[in-house]
Amino acid sequence: MTFREKLLAAARAHRSWLCVGLDPDPARMPLPDVAAFNRAIIEATAELVCAFKPNLAFYEALGLPGLRALEQTLKAIPAGIPVIADAKRGDVGPSAQAYARALFETWGFDAATVNPYGGGDAVEPFLTYSDKGVFIWCRSSNPGAGDFQDLVLSEPNQRSRQAAPAPLYVQVARRALEWNSGGHVGLVVGATYTEQLRELRQLCPEMLFLVPGIGPQGGEVEAAVAAGSDARGELALISASRQVLYAASGVDFAAAARREAGHLRDRINALREPAPGPG
Repeated sequence: MTFREKLLAAARAHRSWLCVGLDPDPARMPLPDVAAFNRAIIEATAELVCAFKPNLAFYEALGLPGLRALEQTLKAIPAGIPVIADAKRGDVGPSAQAYARALFETWGFDAATVNPYGGGDAVEPFLTYSDKGVFIWCRSSNPGAGDFQDLVLSEPNQRSRQAAPAPLYVQVARRALEWNSGGHVGLVVGATYTEQLRELRQLCPEMLFLVPGIGPQGGEVEAAVAAGSDARGELALISASRQVLYAASGVDFAAAARREAGHLRDRINALREPAPGPG
């Protein structure tokens, strides 16, 4: 089963396009044990999500104990739910190959976020895993995204199928379309930039979008779903992390996370066009 097939199966079985980020922050966790905290969140929300998305930075920051917690976390996720490595890896030659091998073979993630700054040869090692998802970091959700991503390229690379000048984020999306010959490439597009999200959906109508930035970062669920979903009301993974993980700070944190995840899923579903079932 490819990543796309696994994702669609989970989304339709759970009636959910909510992706929960597993980003443990010891300063906010009501438990000192990262793996135990994640297991409680997973058990409480698994039937409400289409995917889980650990951000590797939070585990690497904890050193070897953090990596062991990540290993235990991955084992706790039910087999039918895809797992996205939010790693934003990107490098050249052997380094990119090693990053891809680490994420897809050693850790066994179903998909990964990839930084395309190094160009096609830096992305290619990830693309060779045809059963894995590759989310190209296209339009990030942070306030400073426009520092580079809004720069208009007046002389785009001649290999591009589109000759018209366009902002960098559009040029990245155009190139991602070329890389998507196997149907396993998607885009990371922040919910905090609704107009750009809508623009990119029009440009890439059949591509998977990973949409972070709702809640604490300021993105609105309603706008993200309307701008990011495809014509069937699908293909936009609306990602929430802190909003779900830290819905409560006491012993009831898992129950609160479940309530918040259920609320988000229901809001997303209420905004989607009815989608047909499998087949």
